[in-house]
Amino acid sequence: MADICYEVVTDASAYESRPLHSGRRQRFPMDKTVVMQEEWEKKNFKRNKLEALTVRNENVSGESPVTEASPRYGVSSVCGRRREMEDAVAIHPSFSSHSEYPQHYFGVYDGHGCSHVAARCRERLHKLVQEELNSDREEEEDEWRKTMERSFTRMDKEVVLLSESVVSAKCKCELQTPDCDAVGSTAVVSIITQDKIVVANCGDSRAVLCRNGKPFPLSTDHKPDRPDELDRIEGAGGRVIYWDCPRVLGVLAMSRAIGDNYLKPYVTCEPEVTVTDRTDDDCLILASDGLWDVVSNETACSVARMCLSGGRRRRGTPEQAVETISDKACMEASVLLTKLALARHSGDNVSVVVIDLRRKGHVTGH
Repeated sequence: MADICYEVVTDASAYESRPLHSGRRQRFPMDKTVVMQEEWEKKNFKRNKLEALTVRNENVSGESPVTEASPRYGVSSVCGRRREMEDAVAIHPSFSSHSEYPQHYFGVYDGHGCSHVAARCRERLHKLVQEELNSDREEEEDEWRKTMERSFTRMDKEVVLLSESVVSAKCKCELQTPDCDAVGSTAVVSIITQDKIVVANCGDSRAVLCRNGKPFPLSTDHKPDRPDELDRIEGAGGRVIYWDCPRVLGVLAMSRAIGDNYLKPYVTCEPEVTVTDRTDDDCLILASDGLWDVVSNETACSVARMCLSGGRRRRGTPEQAVETISDKACMEASVLLTKLALARHSGDNVSVVVIDLRRKGHVTGH
């Protein structure tokens, strides 16, 4: 088995990987663009955490400001057994001033064909969501759905315009087609508010909520053989052809994505949006299919909870003992999940975000 090209994106340090087996083939080289991408992410994760450590909001009566802490999170993004890194991750705590309380943005993008569509989503999608939020005054479920749909549609149009121009001298897809229209990306995005968890998904990345010790998927993978997706594709005049797995026109193994202009209208950018009330939640896991192809929702939830419960420590006097969560617990959970995916021979890039949703620093369930 080939050695693993492994690089972890965190706000603290990079982790070196160990090969799962003795090297019988040469190590896959990590592309320079991957190093640049991950250096960019490390710098911005540091900045985002510093900016969102505390957010002060004046209440209506003009009393003393209320402090709202950003949720703790951990990020791990690895190249794995692929020769190219095409995943991207975006974290923007307190990214919107739309509400009295801060709203936090988390996104995982899994590119295919090349990395530039996923990279563009990382740079722009949260800004488009912010603009759409500022244009709306309501936060009802239907309004969230419309906001995310408009944001994804605008992102898709930007990507199409981008593909019509020269992307970069280092972009490998320029060697394949001048228009770069055979490139796309999945997008699973979550906006965490004080009382809601909003998830918008387009593609086969996934969001799983761990609540009371049990997994609750907040998104459904867009696979071409999903009955409703199959009906939609065939209704538009397309076909699903089995080539190793179900593929749109025998090419793309997902039925929704941002980009992939050459497969429209069979492949659409319209996201499915869920709005969930926050209750006794443990954590939220966002990840690309490099994790979900080999790790079940139940296992991922158990691993994350194990790390979070192990990250507790007591501070203060015995009379004022308070359980707090180690800042490293979420990061350790994300790293462990990526290592588990690699140990189970995932053949794809693996990107994982673990977000701590506990309000009082305790893990529920058994």
